[in-house]
Amino acid sequence: MLEKFFRLRENKTTVRTEVVAGLTTFMTMAYILAVNPFFLSCAGMPKGGVLVATALAAFVGTALMAAFANYPFVLAAGMGLNAYFAFTVCGDMGYSWPFALLAVFVEGLVFLALSVTPVREAIFNAIPLSLKKAVAAGIGLFITLIALKTAGILIPDQATYIKLVPFRGVPFHTAGIVAILALVGIVVTAVLHALRLKAAILLGILATWFLGVVAELTGLYEPDGAGFFSTIPHFEKGYWHALGTTFREFGQTFGAVFEPSSWTHTAKDGAVTAGWNLAFSLNFFVVMFAFFFVDLFDTLGTLIGVSLKGGFLDKQGRLPRISGALYADSVATSVGAVFGTSTTTTFVESSAGVAAGGKTGLTAATAAVLFLLSIFLAPLFLAIPGFATTPALVVVGFLMMGSVSGIDFNDVGEGLPAFLCIVAMPFFYSISDGIMFGVISYTFVNLCTGRAKRISPVMYVLTALFIAKYALM
Repeated sequence: MLEKFFRLRENKTTVRTEVVAGLTTFMTMAYILAVNPFFLSCAGMPKGGVLVATALAAFVGTALMAAFANYPFVLAAGMGLNAYFAFTVCGDMGYSWPFALLAVFVEGLVFLALSVTPVREAIFNAIPLSLKKAVAAGIGLFITLIALKTAGILIPDQATYIKLVPFRGVPFHTAGIVAILALVGIVVTAVLHALRLKAAILLGILATWFLGVVAELTGLYEPDGAGFFSTIPHFEKGYWHALGTTFREFGQTFGAVFEPSSWTHTAKDGAVTAGWNLAFSLNFFVVMFAFFFVDLFDTLGTLIGVSLKGGFLDKQGRLPRISGALYADSVATSVGAVFGTSTTTTFVESSAGVAAGGKTGLTAATAAVLFLLSIFLAPLFLAIPGFATTPALVVVGFLMMGSVSGIDFNDVGEGLPAFLCIVAMPFFYSISDGIMFGVISYTFVNLCTGRAKRISPVMYVLTALFIAKYALM
């Protein structure tokens, strides 16, 4: 059955090789089960519900990838997109998380519709390569900023806005030791990654968590229950009761996207609006487009990069069965929103499974099953303290920053808009503002310097829409 469905002999692989490759990919991606609940809980979502939704969305998307495209690509909630969801849409812009899920749901449907038309390629080709790379780099800086802030390594300052935590100026047994443990964890994770261990990021999280447990047992870390919590899992009513609580929280996120009464916006002056009017506002388009923009380029970039590594591209550099891969990605995004998680996308960590010999959808199917089974470990993942995820986010940010190497900063028309896009994301604490600054500046800089041929009609349309958005803010 496996031979017939996945065409193993045709792809010169075996069941054992594919299963090992699927396990390898899962191990490199399992950190998302700890990181995504942390991010979305900052938007007010229940962590247990988010974890189940994340695992289920990964299962559905990856299983569809195996069935539709027969490629060893694995999907899960995308890094950067979850930060945009929590800190920009729900935080800075003041929308409720069910409304943010609505934007994700619609984005997935738009992606699905465009996957069957030439429009997808038109949009992809319209955005200059320098801005595509800048978006990835800017998101890398943005999630790194969030990580350092979460661990208390970076703190606010009245004179300089932000600064390094003064280790002797804060309570050592809470804020001080947590910042130190996070810094040690970053070094440990970096070393593990440099040694090319398959599960370096996940092992870095577990190592940092272990150091936190040791610190608590030896009295170096003293949880106060008010911002600094115990690192030791406590299941007072038993493990299965804790698992049941997790599933009850999933009941709060599942289907919340379809409750108009929960679509709310809280303005800076405290005024609250709700209901269908929000779904037809210009801001909804901006939010939805930002999700779509990052998802589109992240997905296509990942597919191309992993396909190059696995030798899946044809002689013209095209990916056969790419439509099936895009269908899986878009359906998983909308289904994931129904479950209660941010945009689900193809993970670059799929390259780990490809490097281990994965060539078919059996690799993806194996990882999908493992994501489904991981739900039963939910209480353990939820017990991981926030500071233990800092090393993972910093290393992921480092990997995303690598895209700047492909930007020509000697060309002002390409380099300056890319630079503005990159720095706007962490400085303005907003991924969407970074994208809009990049698009607007690219259009005007090149138009005013006689390089109008670089600017596609789609870029003019986007520039006008983004300027209108700022004018109406």
